[in-house]
Amino acid sequence: MVNLNNKITKSDIRKVYIRNLFGLQWGWNYEKMQGLGYAWVIMPALRKIYRDDPEGLQKALTMQLGYFNTTPAMSHLIIGADIALEEEFGNKAEDAVLGLKTGLMGPFAGVGDTLFVAIYRAIVFSIAAYMAQQGNAFGLIIPIIACMIVMAIRYKFTTIGYAQGKKLATGFATTMIPITEGAAILGLTVVGGLIASVISYKLDLTFTMGKVSMSVQDNLDKIMPSLIPLAIVLFSYWLLGKKKMNSTKLIFILIGLGMILGNLQPFFNWLVSIF
Repeated sequence: MVNLNNKITKSDIRKVYIRNLFGLQWGWNYEKMQGLGYAWVIMPALRKIYRDDPEGLQKALTMQLGYFNTTPAMSHLIIGADIALEEEFGNKAEDAVLGLKTGLMGPFAGVGDTLFVAIYRAIVFSIAAYMAQQGNAFGLIIPIIACMIVMAIRYKFTTIGYAQGKKLATGFATTMIPITEGAAILGLTVVGGLIASVISYKLDLTFTMGKVSMSVQDNLDKIMPSLIPLAIVLFSYWLLGKKKMNSTKLIFILIGLGMILGNLQPFFNWLVSIF
C-alpha cells in the first residue's frame, strides 16, 4: 500500500491530462511509437507515488517506456486506470498495467479513430467549410468550439479511467493475482490476433508436375493459417532474447532477410521446377 502522503490529487490528474493533450506524440518512433510520450505524460503521477522510493520510480518508469500506440483521445482512459493501479499496488501492479495497456490500446484505437478522427473531422469541418463558403463567419468558430468540447471529453476520460481503475484496485485487492493473470492473457491474446492481421507474408512457390500444380502457401494455410507470420514473430522474440539485441537492430535484420530472400525467389522457383 502506498503512503497516504503520496496519494494522487486532482492537481496531479490535471498535470497528467495537460501533458497528454500536447505531449503523447512527442518522441514518436517506430520502435516504441507513443511509448516515450506515454512515460513523459504519466511522470507527474509517478513522481508523486514514488516520491520516497527512487528505485521504485526507476522501475516504474522503465516499464512505462514500453510499446504503446492508440488514439490520443482514448489514451486518457488507459492512463487514468494505470495511475490508479500504480497508486494502489506500486510496482506489484506491473503485470496488470502491462496487460491493461496492451489489451486496451488496440480496441480503443479502433473506436477512437472512428469517433475522434473519421466522424469528428467529417462532420465538424464539412459543416464549417460549407458555412465559410457561404460567407458565414461562424464557420470559423465551429472547429474551435468542437475542439474545446473534445478537450473537455478527454479530461473526463482521464477522471473516469482513474475512478474505474480505483474501483478495480480496491474492489479486488485480495485477488490481485487473478487480475494480473487475466490482464496478461488479454494482452497476449490481442498480440496474437495482431500477428495474423498486421503481418502479411506469402510464399510464391508452386510445385508443378505435368498438369498438376501444388501451391506451397495453400498447403501451409491448411496446416495452420498465418503460419509464416507466426514463425517471423517467434524468430523475432528469440532474437530479442539475445544479449545486445534491441528492436532497432531487429528491424534492420528483418529488412535484410526480406531483401535477401526476396531476391532469391527466382532461384527457389528454379529449384522447385527441377524436382
